[in-house]
Amino acid sequence: MSNGIESIFKPYLEPKEAYKGGKNIPVSDKKIYKLSSNENPLGASPKAIAALKKAAENVNLYPDQTDIRLREALVNDFDNQLTVDQFICGNSGSEIIDMLLRAFISEGDEVIYSNPCFLPYSVFSRWYGAKPIDIPLLKPNYDLDMEGILNAITDKTKVVFLTSPNNPTGSYIPKAILDDFLNRIPKNIIIVFDEVYRHFADAEDYVTALPYVKSGNNVIAINSFSKTYGLAGQRIGYCYTTAVIANYIRQIHKPFLLPITSIEAAIGALNDVLFVENTVKTVHDGKAYLTREFDEIGITYWPTQGNFFIVDPPIPEFDFADRLMEKGVMVRPVSQFGAPGKVRITIGDQESNEALINALKK
Repeated sequence: MSNGIESIFKPYLEPKEAYKGGKNIPVSDKKIYKLSSNENPLGASPKAIAALKKAAENVNLYPDQTDIRLREALVNDFDNQLTVDQFICGNSGSEIIDMLLRAFISEGDEVIYSNPCFLPYSVFSRWYGAKPIDIPLLKPNYDLDMEGILNAITDKTKVVFLTSPNNPTGSYIPKAILDDFLNRIPKNIIIVFDEVYRHFADAEDYVTALPYVKSGNNVIAINSFSKTYGLAGQRIGYCYTTAVIANYIRQIHKPFLLPITSIEAAIGALNDVLFVENTVKTVHDGKAYLTREFDEIGITYWPTQGNFFIVDPPIPEFDFADRLMEKGVMVRPVSQFGAPGKVRITIGDQESNEALINALKK
C-alpha cells in the first residue's frame, strides 16, 4: 500500500522513456565485431593508457579538487585560441549536457531539439521540468530546419540544441546556414552545439563552434574523449564557451568531480597527436570502403560526416540487427533516437568493416 510519499514527487519525474546506451559485447566463443556504439576502432592512445596505469597507483588518494590541469591541457590543444576560463570538464559529454541544463533550465522553460538526435537532449530536459520541443530534421537529407526552429522560439525558450555532425544521421550544418541562424536567433538563448564527432568531419563548409565562441556568441560546444581519443570507458568530456557563461556554470561544478585516472588519461590522450591522426585516417578510409561496398550491395545509406553510417535496411530494423548479430556483427537500431526503421553502423577498422560486408552479403 502506498504511504502517500508520491504526493511530494515532482510530476515531471514520473517514469518515462529512459536513455538506453548500446549493448556490451555478449559472452561468445566466436569473434564479435562491435559496430554499435561509435567507439574508437583503434582502441585508446598508448600515451593515455600509460598515464592511466600510472595514475591507478594513487587511487587511494583524492583526485585534483578542480579540473584546472585538464583545462590547461585543452588550452594547449586548441593552440591557445581560448583561455583556461572558457573550458569546463565533466564525467562525459552527457554529464556536461546535464550540467548545462541544470544551470539554465527552470520548471516550465522550453528546450528545442531536432530529431533524429541524441536522446538525452530531451530526456535530461524533462528532469528539470522543461518542455522539450521537437523540430525534426528535414527529410530526405536530415538537414536542419532553421526556419522551423526560429518560428518555434517563445519567451519560454532557454536552450536550443544543435548537433554537427549529428548522431545518428551523420548530417552536419554548413557554415553559411549556421552563420545565418546565429545572426537571427535572439541573444538571450543558449545554443548548445554538440560537436563530439568534429574530428571526423571533412566537408569543406563544415565548421566547429570555435569561431562563434571567439566572437562572443552565446554558444556552448560539447566535446568528448569517448570517440576520437578512445576513452569511452573513462567517461570524460568537456565544453567550451565564453568566459562569462563558463564562470557562471562553474558555480555548480562539484569539487573532486573527475577521477584521477580520467584526468591523467585525458591529458595523455591530448598529447598523442599521432593517435588522433591515425584514428581519423582509419575512419576516413573505412568510410570510403563502406561507401563503395554499400553501393555494390544496394543498401540505402546516407552520406556521413561522423564515424558511423545510418542505413535503411531491407527488412525490419530489429530483425536486421538480429540477423547480423547471428553472423557476429553488432549494429544499433535507432528508433529511440527518432529514426524509426533505421540502423546505425559504426565505421570500424578494416577487419571489422570486411566482417560487416561479408555478413550483409550472406
